[in-house]
Amino acid sequence: MTPGTEATPHARTPVRDDLADLVPYGAPQLDVPVRLNTNETAEPPPDVFLAEVGRRIQSLDLNRYPDRPHTRLRELLAGRVDLDVGQTWAANGSNEVLMQLLQAYGGRGRRLASVRPGYSMYPVLARVSATEFVEVDLADDFGWDDRVVADLAAADADVVFVANPNNPTGMRVPAEVLAALHDAVAPALLVVDEAYVEFGGASVVEHVGTWDRLVVSRTFSKAFRLAGLRLGYLHGPDWVVQDLRRVRLPYHLDALKQVAAEVAIEQEQAFLGHRQRVADERDRVIDALRALDEVHAWPSDANFVLWRVPDAPAVFDALLDRGVLVRDFSSKPRLDDCLRVTIGTASENDEFLAALADVLASS
Repeated sequence: MTPGTEATPHARTPVRDDLADLVPYGAPQLDVPVRLNTNETAEPPPDVFLAEVGRRIQSLDLNRYPDRPHTRLRELLAGRVDLDVGQTWAANGSNEVLMQLLQAYGGRGRRLASVRPGYSMYPVLARVSATEFVEVDLADDFGWDDRVVADLAAADADVVFVANPNNPTGMRVPAEVLAALHDAVAPALLVVDEAYVEFGGASVVEHVGTWDRLVVSRTFSKAFRLAGLRLGYLHGPDWVVQDLRRVRLPYHLDALKQVAAEVAIEQEQAFLGHRQRVADERDRVIDALRALDEVHAWPSDANFVLWRVPDAPAVFDALLDRGVLVRDFSSKPRLDDCLRVTIGTASENDEFLAALADVLASS
């Protein structure tokens, strides 16, 4: 700096104009006794899984890059549903799978369509990938009818995302509706997001390869009890997998993740028991919610329940004061006064229901 002169302050490099007001996605991560807001599975993975993962990690050459096409993992995933390895892909959580699909088939001048209410990450993924986003309203009861299919077809999208079961409603989409939708939105790619399907939904993975533009996305975060692993995958046409190779980052799936996922698939029977327990607890929670005055609970095939109660933000705060964290959706379109509760252990669900009854009795 020349003596006698002052440094000129530099402005920050501006973020993209279309991202300037984007709020980062995220649910609260609070240290409370009963945390039922992020649809994780309350039961940890089996001890036998942890032991085998620990054993295999000891033999990894971590000074070397991982298997770039993660061939062994894809073979195991494909074998579970009688598909070929070329019809299978994996990434760091199902959100990355969806982002890669938008990187390949979305972008400027392209359009993504989905339904409302729906998964709140879909518009975020669209915006970050510079893809136009169009929402179509579900029926008044949050179900599907011919009008919803027609509106999605009229959206003239390049990609259509449909969560089945839907998030945050928990309701399944009938297979015949998805079949009609696949034909109606042609030539768009139909992506059926089956993050919660193992808890009671009806999968359409058997139609991969016969419905020519169908992609089925899944995750290890829910039914496999491995939210901390961050692994998602898809099954779809081999040309989709080839196109995703164009956009994936080099060595995007690390060696530790690949090993853990391989062990989980090999030991899948050890993971299965809790799924029915979750479904039973879900049905019990729905019945208990419906028995409360002023509470409306929607049917669910997932590991969570959407419910409506007067003055939901106040109820949310009162539950939190009692050590119970749920998810507040009351500010979202069409979800006025709606809250969502993840199904936890039987004791956690009991604490939630007791706290809610106390809140309602005190109001």
